[in-house]
Amino acid sequence: MVNPVTIRVPATTSNLGAGFDCLGVALEVYNHIRVERLQRRSSPERHPMVREAAARFFGEAGRRAFPFAWEIGGDVPMARGLGSSVTLRLGVLMGLNVLAGSPLRRRELFTLCAGLEGHPDNAAPATYGGFTACDPAGAEPLRVPVAKTLHFVLLVPDFEIRTAEARALLPELVDRRAAVRSSGRACRVSAAFALKRYAALRGMFADEAFHQPYRTPLLPMLPAVLAAAEKTGALGGFLSGSGSTICCLSLRAPRRVATAMLAAAASPGARVIITRADNRGVVVSR
Repeated sequence: MVNPVTIRVPATTSNLGAGFDCLGVALEVYNHIRVERLQRRSSPERHPMVREAAARFFGEAGRRAFPFAWEIGGDVPMARGLGSSVTLRLGVLMGLNVLAGSPLRRRELFTLCAGLEGHPDNAAPATYGGFTACDPAGAEPLRVPVAKTLHFVLLVPDFEIRTAEARALLPELVDRRAAVRSSGRACRVSAAFALKRYAALRGMFADEAFHQPYRTPLLPMLPAVLAAAEKTGALGGFLSGSGSTICCLSLRAPRRVATAMLAAAASPGARVIITRADNRGVVVSR
């Protein structure tokens, strides 16, 4: 039996504009979660995410709970809209699964993680890699790999936006016409990824109805950063998850796009990450 086990989980960027709670992409930025089975009973787990993930795992797997220790490290910024909570939850779930003899399949681990998150748009790409389209009602995600020609340029501000805070801003009702326009763009984004026609993504990340207009007050720099990126040649961009990261996509000159985004942000402490899509998803790294 492998003990301890280290799980590599990719960061994710989700929503992709109007694909609220449904669309996501895994990125080549990673956290590593080390899980070790202990021989003696340890003190009660204090971290609420880990405690809940462990309870869900042992309940679903039908295995007797065992004591374990865990630690996390890596490059995924916390509370920046890049799926840091998923890296912890999914890493613990898969680590416990390996230590328990792998009673659950990947699909079952995804379902547990999505349930813990409350929405599947980060859990799906972290689990399967690539671009994923999800049904929040529970159907199996659809996944396609993403070519390395597509660059993801991330502007990471030096402040957090909590998901609960960002969701509290969303209205219960939205304008029907705006929702139709936004839904059409989300459909086109999905088709462009499926067909690998990335140039067709240009201008398709605008969301008029679902989340981005209501969250922009939390990140006033967002319109200026997106405009600067597009002027420099980016296909477009969006608020990654609930923020504060802004993600732009580019087929060429990603460093030039990054420089323009950083200048437009005029935000002390902000930094940029240039990366590509991860097509593997969560893996046992050792």
